[in-house]
Amino acid sequence: MKRHGILNAELNAALSRLGHGDQVLLADCGMPAPHGVHVVDLALVLGIPRFEDVLAALVGDMVFEGATLAEETRGTDTESLVHGSLGELSYVSHEELKALSSSAKLFIRTGEATPYANVLLTCGVPF
Repeated sequence: MKRHGILNAELNAALSRLGHGDQVLLADCGMPAPHGVHVVDLALVLGIPRFEDVLAALVGDMVFEGATLAEETRGTDTESLVHGSLGELSYVSHEELKALSSSAKLFIRTGEATPYANVLLTCGVPF
């Protein structure tokens, strides 16, 4: 049994297969999952798990070198959370973020019900 880190077996396995430059979309429960992208659905009920909690777990377990948010998140709690965890951000329209999600290697659905609580994370390396 793992002592720490992400315990969800499916999510842990999917994250372990990622490499430098691969992208992960962390999404609210309303974001449509793109066809052909591996989906790990963590949503239990509306609001659980929260975007904030899953983001913290991912950042604690993985190295990310970039993050892309929808322009619509400017000035919101979502932007503050992601900026606080990852630093510099890039922005695209929400429609463009949905289009970019089709090139992600992994789509993680949370139970978050806050509009635009989505971020496209780019994997980095620990060296």
